[in-house]
Amino acid sequence: MKQGENPPSQPGLLTLNLPDREALHGAYMPFVRNGGLFVPTTTEFELGDEVLLLLTYEQQRFSISGKVMWINPKGAQGRRRQGVGVQFSRESADAQRHFEAALAGLMTSDKPTETM
Repeated sequence: MKQGENPPSQPGLLTLNLPDREALHGAYMPFVRNGGLFVPTTTEFELGDEVLLLLTYEQQRFSISGKVMWINPKGAQGRRRQGVGVQFSRESADAQRHFEAALAGLMTSDKPTETM
Protein backbone atom coordinates (compact mmCIF):
# COMPACT_ATOMS: atom_id res chain seq x y z
CA MET A 1 0.00 0.00 0.00
CA LYS A 2 1.32 3.40 -0.95
CA GLN A 3 1.60 6.21 1.55
CA GLY A 4 -1.65 8.15 1.78
CA GLU A 5 -3.83 5.30 0.45
CA ASN A 6 -6.70 4.01 2.51
CA PRO A 7 -6.37 0.44 3.73
CA PRO A 8 -8.53 -2.13 1.93
CA SER A 9 -12.07 -1.91 3.26
CA GLN A 10 -13.23 -4.58 5.64
CA PRO A 11 -16.84 -5.68 5.42
CA GLY A 12 -19.08 -4.37 8.16
CA LEU A 13 -20.28 -6.98 10.59
CA LEU A 14 -23.99 -7.38 11.30
CA THR A 15 -25.79 -9.92 13.46
CA LEU A 16 -29.42 -10.94 13.30
CA ASN A 17 -31.47 -13.50 15.19
CA LEU A 18 -34.67 -14.69 13.49
CA PRO A 19 -36.27 -17.17 15.89
CA ASP A 20 -39.07 -18.38 13.61
CA ARG A 21 -40.69 -18.34 10.18
CA GLU A 22 -42.76 -15.22 10.94
CA ALA A 23 -39.63 -13.24 11.87
CA LEU A 24 -37.95 -14.45 8.66
CA HIS A 25 -40.98 -13.37 6.63
CA GLY A 26 -40.87 -9.93 8.21
CA ALA A 27 -37.22 -9.41 7.28
CA TYR A 28 -36.81 -11.27 3.97
CA MET A 29 -36.74 -9.39 0.66
CA PRO A 30 -37.69 -11.84 -2.14
CA PHE A 31 -37.80 -9.03 -4.72
CA VAL A 32 -34.02 -8.50 -4.46
CA ARG A 33 -31.73 -10.38 -6.87
CA ASN A 34 -30.00 -13.16 -4.90
CA GLY A 35 -32.33 -12.46 -1.95
CA GLY A 36 -31.87 -10.10 0.94
CA LEU A 37 -32.81 -9.26 4.50
CA PHE A 38 -33.67 -6.16 6.48
CA VAL A 39 -31.32 -5.91 9.47
CA PRO A 40 -32.20 -3.51 12.28
CA THR A 41 -29.06 -1.62 13.29
CA THR A 42 -27.99 1.76 14.58
CA THR A 43 -24.58 1.39 12.90
CA GLU A 44 -24.05 3.89 10.08
CA PHE A 45 -23.63 2.40 6.60
CA GLU A 46 -23.58 3.77 3.09
CA LEU A 47 -25.19 2.28 0.01
CA GLY A 48 -22.89 -0.31 -1.52
CA ASP A 49 -20.98 -1.06 1.68
CA GLU A 50 -19.90 -4.69 1.87
CA VAL A 51 -21.14 -6.51 4.95
CA LEU A 52 -20.90 -9.89 6.59
CA LEU A 53 -24.18 -10.94 8.17
CA LEU A 54 -24.03 -13.51 10.96
CA LEU A 55 -27.56 -14.85 11.08
CA THR A 56 -29.24 -17.30 13.39
CA TYR A 57 -32.50 -18.71 12.08
CA GLU A 58 -34.32 -21.42 14.06
CA GLN A 59 -31.03 -22.29 15.81
CA GLN A 60 -29.16 -22.70 12.50
CA ARG A 61 -26.26 -20.33 11.84
CA PHE A 62 -25.53 -18.69 8.51
CA SER A 63 -22.65 -16.48 7.44
CA ILE A 64 -23.88 -14.37 4.53
CA SER A 65 -21.82 -11.91 2.53
CA GLY A 66 -23.63 -9.07 0.85
CA LYS A 67 -23.91 -5.36 0.36
CA VAL A 68 -26.09 -2.57 1.71
CA MET A 69 -28.72 -1.77 -0.90
CA TRP A 70 -31.18 0.23 1.17
CA ILE A 71 -31.04 2.31 4.36
CA ASN A 72 -33.79 3.15 6.83
CA PRO A 73 -32.37 6.14 8.72
CA LYS A 74 -33.26 7.03 12.28
CA GLY A 75 -36.70 8.67 12.26
CA ALA A 76 -37.74 7.09 8.94
CA GLN A 77 -41.28 7.69 7.68
CA GLY A 78 -44.02 5.34 8.76
CA ARG A 79 -42.27 4.56 12.04
CA ARG A 80 -40.02 2.08 10.28
CA ARG A 81 -37.14 0.77 12.35
CA GLN A 82 -33.65 2.05 11.72
CA GLY A 83 -31.57 -0.44 9.78
CA VAL A 84 -30.29 -1.61 6.42
CA GLY A 85 -31.41 -3.86 3.60
CA VAL A 86 -28.67 -6.33 2.74
CA GLN A 87 -28.55 -7.91 -0.71
CA PHE A 88 -26.96 -11.37 -0.63
CA SER A 89 -23.92 -12.00 -2.78
CA ARG A 90 -24.09 -14.71 -5.46
CA GLU A 91 -21.98 -16.87 -3.15
CA SER A 92 -24.87 -16.87 -0.66
CA ALA A 93 -27.25 -18.71 -3.01
CA ASP A 94 -27.62 -21.60 -0.54
CA ALA A 95 -29.00 -19.21 2.09
CA GLN A 96 -31.43 -17.73 -0.44
CA ARG A 97 -32.74 -21.19 -1.40
CA HIS A 98 -33.05 -22.20 2.26
CA PHE A 99 -35.02 -19.09 3.22
CA GLU A 100 -37.30 -19.16 0.20
CA ALA A 101 -38.10 -22.83 0.86
CA ALA A 102 -38.87 -21.98 4.50
CA LEU A 103 -41.17 -19.17 3.35
CA ALA A 104 -43.08 -21.19 0.75
CA GLY A 105 -46.65 -19.92 0.75
CA LEU A 106 -45.88 -16.84 2.86
CA MET A 107 -44.02 -14.72 0.30
CA THR A 108 -47.25 -13.65 -1.39
CA SER A 109 -48.93 -12.90 1.95
CA ASP A 110 -50.45 -9.47 2.63
CA LYS A 111 -48.98 -9.56 6.13
CA PRO A 112 -46.87 -6.41 6.77
CA THR A 113 -43.09 -6.74 6.75
CA GLU A 114 -40.07 -4.62 7.70
CA THR A 115 -39.16 -4.27 4.03
CA MET A 116 -40.14 -1.89 1.26
